[in-house]
Amino acid sequence: MSNPSDLHRLSLLEISRLIEHREVAPVALAEHMIARIERVDRDLHAYFTVTADSARAEARKAESEIASGRYRGPLHGVPIAVKDLCNFVGAPTTAGTRVMASQVADRDATVVARLRSAGAVLLGKLAMTEGAYAEHHPDYAVPVNPWNPAAWTGVSSSGSGVATAAGLCFASLGSDTGGSIRFPSAMNGLVGIKPTYGRVPVTGVFPMAPSLDHVGPMARTVADAAAVLQSIAGSDDADPTSAPVPVHDYVAAARGTSNGAAGLRIGVDRSSLADLDEEICAKFDTALHHLADAGAKIVEVDLPAVAADLSERWIVTCGSEMLVGHAAFFPSRAGDYGPALRMALELAQGMPAEEYARTHLLRLRFAGELARLLNGVDLYACPSIGIAAPAGLSVLDPEVAQMMGRLMRFTAPFNFSGSPTISLPCGLRSDGVPASLQLVGRHFEETTLIRAAAAYEATAERVAMPIP
Repeated sequence: MSNPSDLHRLSLLEISRLIEHREVAPVALAEHMIARIERVDRDLHAYFTVTADSARAEARKAESEIASGRYRGPLHGVPIAVKDLCNFVGAPTTAGTRVMASQVADRDATVVARLRSAGAVLLGKLAMTEGAYAEHHPDYAVPVNPWNPAAWTGVSSSGSGVATAAGLCFASLGSDTGGSIRFPSAMNGLVGIKPTYGRVPVTGVFPMAPSLDHVGPMARTVADAAAVLQSIAGSDDADPTSAPVPVHDYVAAARGTSNGAAGLRIGVDRSSLADLDEEICAKFDTALHHLADAGAKIVEVDLPAVAADLSERWIVTCGSEMLVGHAAFFPSRAGDYGPALRMALELAQGMPAEEYARTHLLRLRFAGELARLLNGVDLYACPSIGIAAPAGLSVLDPEVAQMMGRLMRFTAPFNFSGSPTISLPCGLRSDGVPASLQLVGRHFEETTLIRAAAAYEATAERVAMPIP
């Protein structure tokens, strides 16, 4: 791009190529991004902490290494940011809470260490809801949707969604326990990958509900998300839940063409769309046509009926496991919690054990039925969000609490099954906010998801960056 003031508008891989060929210097790029954050984020509130000094040092190191021929790969010298539940030497890990506001780790989370090893320039820690639950702590500013300030930003990786969409970083890390990569990716027009459970290690990432937690990339293109996933995926001896499964070439899978989905069978359950927002359904149908044009075969399937029950019961599993993660602070410091998270933890304290067991049995049933469904098709397609979620969404409102099951119907079941998913924008709604397509795959078949998503992206109209 000829205008240096527009560098932030480039994709991660576009800026990466300029860095590799020494057409853009990492130090100048870091300064550009720090200045943009100072100028733009005063209104968006995407960052909790900007680590400007360490980012400058990392940029100087990257520039020296590249100049001496020691180029590390596509993230080298590229400014990236992470959600503030990832431990990060030199900055507090608040997890969006007041109880952890002064805690600074002495070791990076594995995913942060892997980004550093890839040569990324880490700009800082991104805002999130308290404890990765449904609402932001009252002490912290709520991130603002750059597409429409009146719209929801998605939870809990709200800062990751806003910062990446607004050009305040080239990609970010989010976490997803019931939809928290997919919701902010959908609401901010991004590509978000929730990898297979165990594909990306969670060592040094503050847990929400360990059996449901996934960490993954959020970016502006499929190839960008694939490049970040490439750098963070793989087993970790320090994380017993990480899977010793070989990491595939995700970047190569993203090199799709207009017929890159050729031969893929994509399942759709039309009955699951019956009571959704009509405009979102229309965008979803258009996306399916693009996938068919790219060579996919759309197949009618029946999503296991138990998926709806799991969405309604997500809080049973999540709340019970949150109690474990917050044992050092709750109930001893209950007064320091915001009302939404405090209410969820108090409800979990009174949860009968049989409710957790009943949910676990439903979970096992759904995982088995979904595996059989995906034995007959390569991918399953659905919207990332099927309803127009309001801004200022509060689970303390009884009507909103009832709506949460509908909101999570296409996200939470795939946390229970541990399935890999990818969300990507599929046009703009009438309120100016993007709609989002979600694809779900078999365990550890992220390459198939990325291949299909890249094929869709190559045939569909891109959404532009919302802020110049």
